[in-house]
Amino acid sequence: MLWTRPRYRVISPPRPPEAMTTSDNLDGALAAAVAELSTVADFIRFGASLFNGHDLHYGHGTDNATDEALSLVLHGLHLEPGLAHELFASRLTRGEREMVAGLLKRRVEERIPAAYLTGEAWFAGLKFSVTKDVLVPRSPLAEWIERGFDPWLATAEVRRVVDVGTGSGCIAVACAVAFEHAEVDAVDISTAALAVARGNVEAHGLSDRVHLLHGDLLEPCQGPYDLIISNPPYVPTASFAALEAEYRHEPAAGLVAGKDGLDCVRKLLGAARDHLGAGGLLVVEVGEARDAVRKAWPDSPFAWLEFERGGDGVFAIQREQLPLSGTSD
Repeated sequence: MLWTRPRYRVISPPRPPEAMTTSDNLDGALAAAVAELSTVADFIRFGASLFNGHDLHYGHGTDNATDEALSLVLHGLHLEPGLAHELFASRLTRGEREMVAGLLKRRVEERIPAAYLTGEAWFAGLKFSVTKDVLVPRSPLAEWIERGFDPWLATAEVRRVVDVGTGSGCIAVACAVAFEHAEVDAVDISTAALAVARGNVEAHGLSDRVHLLHGDLLEPCQGPYDLIISNPPYVPTASFAALEAEYRHEPAAGLVAGKDGLDCVRKLLGAARDHLGAGGLLVVEVGEARDAVRKAWPDSPFAWLEFERGGDGVFAIQREQLPLSGTSD
């Protein structure tokens, strides 16, 4: 299954009325599926066709209708990703068919991202519980966490990490797994998000090394850190209303960051130097705000990371290269 970072785009103009499927037609299609289809593969194919016919958006863990349908069908059947090939031909009971159909219906009618319907998402090969109190994990940062941010950092020498805006705790947990000798602070301003993160930290058996802090960005933190990592809000205020319906199920505070989307980035750049040790690294995902960052700090030597598994809009900068203040040049 493919897990991707968020892709924000303006909603396309609505389809003409004759091309839209009514609620009655949707119910009829689902009823027919329950009556006529039988196997796991049947419902994955049906779900993908259904989603393709309703112009859904995929930016919360998958990037296509087939993977989205796969995640919902497997969840409805209490099966894990990586299902053995022969089991896709398994026949479903009537109750199972109705359960799966109900999930597919909610995905279409309510535009709820699949991860919120299943209550789980995968990040860096690890499973996390998610609720609507946190963003759905999908950052490309997972790839570089797994690499240990080589060549900037030596994995065995990393002793302190902070994940700023931890949400579900996925980045903090992944860092604790990647840097096995490190203590990891996980910061969030939302107490509801920290409750979700706490559950994930405990589920991965990392309560002794991942420490949850309540506060705004780096304010509650005591450095020095070897790595400050953050996937902060970066959507401009005016752009939020134009996002696809799926994004409006997520907490707005985790997406929106002022007029130009750079409010949090400015604060991080202004405070990071005082929280990093010598040679320490700041890594920040800014997504589609990449051009705005370049414009605001044209002389800063940001290293823009490249990804083998897809993604962009992430910069890294060492302490000694950081701007002296969070204001743009």
